[in-house]
Amino acid sequence: MSFDLLTDEQREIRELVRTLAAEKIAPRAAEIDESHEFPWDVVDVFRDHDIFALLFGEKYGGTGTGTLLALIAMEEVSKVCATSGLILAVQELGSLGIKLAGNDEQKQRYLPKFASGEWIAAYALTEAGSGSDSAAMRATAKRDGDHYILNGGKRFITNAGVAHVYVVFAKTDPEGGHGGISAFVVEVDTPGFEVTRLEPKMGISGSTTGELLFTDMRVPAENLLGQEGEGFKIAMRILDRSRPGIAAQALGIAQGATDYALDYAKTRETMGKPIAAHQLIAGKLADMETECEAARGLLYRFGMMADAGIDGPELTKASAMAKLKCGDVAMYATTEAVQILGGYGYIKEYPVERYMRDAKITQIYEGTQEVQRLVIAREMVREDRAFLLAGV
Repeated sequence: MSFDLLTDEQREIRELVRTLAAEKIAPRAAEIDESHEFPWDVVDVFRDHDIFALLFGEKYGGTGTGTLLALIAMEEVSKVCATSGLILAVQELGSLGIKLAGNDEQKQRYLPKFASGEWIAAYALTEAGSGSDSAAMRATAKRDGDHYILNGGKRFITNAGVAHVYVVFAKTDPEGGHGGISAFVVEVDTPGFEVTRLEPKMGISGSTTGELLFTDMRVPAENLLGQEGEGFKIAMRILDRSRPGIAAQALGIAQGATDYALDYAKTRETMGKPIAAHQLIAGKLADMETECEAARGLLYRFGMMADAGIDGPELTKASAMAKLKCGDVAMYATTEAVQILGGYGYIKEYPVERYMRDAKITQIYEGTQEVQRLVIAREMVREDRAFLLAGV
């Protein structure tokens, strides 16, 4: 892993994040998982070292260092603690609606507070009956003078109960399908807003996942993002750019598990030699490393494309490919890491069982792997590949 295409500045910041992860976050990872408590001390580490700022432009108090470096930071943190890596990924997810569709006043109000870490962001699209099918959402928003009245609820919302600001999607036209959805910025102290449940989960245990309830919640009309009916388009543009954050988390998990399994295999001996010298174990390690590097290529390619200003179908496809590959590699590499450690891999004294539990969600949220395949195939069908048949 000595060769990369990063600039000296990017390498320097990567080393800073890597050091912080090793010294400040790694010693807390098992405790965070065991306690199921949101790690505010990790948030303080990110605040104190301007890590949240990596996600934002200089105009709003960020570093302006771009998408690729933000993804690298998420990857590095996730190598030691997937919950902590998710904090960065969801700060990006929750703020993207404002970045992409907010007006100047909305951006000035919220983005500097996100960049400093003063406020934590969240994204509220999913409902109990509308996960992959956003048009089936039932939350409504009715205009009432200079406010909208929101009723309904959301489920499986990351950062529920800890976020200060939520980007919420609701139907301003209940019969309008995708075209009836609108997006709103909702502050946590808005009357009628309630977190009704936090979910116990298999993995990423220190990250809160909860259910929201809106009861005659009055949201100022000035908090509408874009125009009425543009919510679905905004949500899809957000997901194109947020899925790679989960891909970065997944890649970090995969590489962290691979690195731990390698270290174990170099020191654990059977039949008079380290198990890394046994061909079957060596083969597993080689495949794990190769899969991680292949996934990293797709993820970093997306980051470079985003930093180059590429948008539209090409970015959508690259995003889905990165998320699909990294999520699958996370599940594969962590499963193999447990196998390499054998019985030790199955007990909590060793971290690979946590890596394996954390990995699974990366194949589900921000669009399931099945949805990613549909997105990739859809974009393939739309592409003009007639030149491939020229002369045949």
